[in-house]
Amino acid sequence: MNDATTLPQTEPDKRLFAALGVRDYLYLWLGMLGSAFAMNMQQVAQGWLVYEMTSSAIQLTWVTLAFMLPQVIFALVGGVLADRVRKKPLIGWSPVINGLATLYLTIIIFSGEVTFWHFVAIGFLNGTIMALSIPARTALIPEIVGEQRIFNAMAFNTAAWNLSRILGPALAGFMIAQLADGDTTSTYGVGWVYVVISILYFFSGASVLLIKHAGNPTHAVRSSPFQDTVEGLRYVVRSPIVGGLILLSILPFLFGLSINTLLPAFNTDVLLAGPDTLGLLMTGMGLGAIVGSLLLAKLSGLRHKGYWLILTNVLWGVSVACFGASSTFTTAFIIICCMGFVSAINMSMNRSLVQLQVDQKMRGRIMSIDLMSHGLMPVGILPIGYIAEHYGVQTGLMTSGCILALTTLIAALKLKAVWTIDTGYRRIEQ
Repeated sequence: MNDATTLPQTEPDKRLFAALGVRDYLYLWLGMLGSAFAMNMQQVAQGWLVYEMTSSAIQLTWVTLAFMLPQVIFALVGGVLADRVRKKPLIGWSPVINGLATLYLTIIIFSGEVTFWHFVAIGFLNGTIMALSIPARTALIPEIVGEQRIFNAMAFNTAAWNLSRILGPALAGFMIAQLADGDTTSTYGVGWVYVVISILYFFSGASVLLIKHAGNPTHAVRSSPFQDTVEGLRYVVRSPIVGGLILLSILPFLFGLSINTLLPAFNTDVLLAGPDTLGLLMTGMGLGAIVGSLLLAKLSGLRHKGYWLILTNVLWGVSVACFGASSTFTTAFIIICCMGFVSAINMSMNRSLVQLQVDQKMRGRIMSIDLMSHGLMPVGILPIGYIAEHYGVQTGLMTSGCILALTTLIAALKLKAVWTIDTGYRRIEQ
């Protein structure tokens, strides 16, 4: 395994598996992969059982919101912690806590006494732990791999998430179908899925605890947590590059991810297809994202990254609009693969550029602001959902894609600092 300090900090490592060659990052990546599989399996299992118990889409939405709201409420706290305390224990013990909570819910599920509120409570706990630990996990990456491997590392992070998004739900669905033996109201199959989820969380914690790098605080504590939070917000507002990058990451979360919410409706209303076709479309998007992530992992030395970031933002919007305009499975599948490809490159590149442009002592807080801003997704999907409800899902998707492309172009006119980003490595460009 290579050490993160082998290469000069100013020379990007262009090898495909550069980051995975760093021992500590490999353990961190495996831990993230385990947690990502657990979360994606949990979404399917809890969604299945909650809907079978309640037959209510509203209550299903509340379970989802219980997981998402803590990202807005506690993300800034997680950022302050990431800069003020050792990162390794924070990252390592978080999945262990989630594993214990999931194991508790597993016992309740097997007992047959599980209720809607159990899922809300555990979802809120999972979301809170995620909000408190992700800023530290993300901020630890450049400390482990060095700035020369940051694009490669973030690309593999995205690839791991998309791999789990493809295989996790499929595994959960297969287990429920096989173990329930055709009884859709049975809690038995869901209970065993939760056993696997618990094991994955414990595996994630164990992997992180094997990391040698302690992730010591990067910020000398001379101020209150509130002052630290305000300092992070001011940093974003006063930095044309960092503020611009975060703005460009918010726009896709508002209007580019509408596809995730409206895809089942598009599959049913436009393609007149069943769950097998929906699964193929989701797989296509995931496969495109994995290819895009691996391509970016190889392109650490790509020039003019500011231009490419804005271009992929626009192409993301165009692909959503074109998907909405499609009416056959073949066309929709090709477009959704392209959408996954472009979106993976965009998200990985944006996150990497933010990491490189931010001072080390501020990384935890800035990544928490980035995480919190992504919790604004419902603000965009609500009006798009209204359009889809009243004027058709195709109109909703085309509107969403056009808004993303146009708002990106309008924002780009004001984000001259982002246009100037070349390799993203400040030492090289200075």
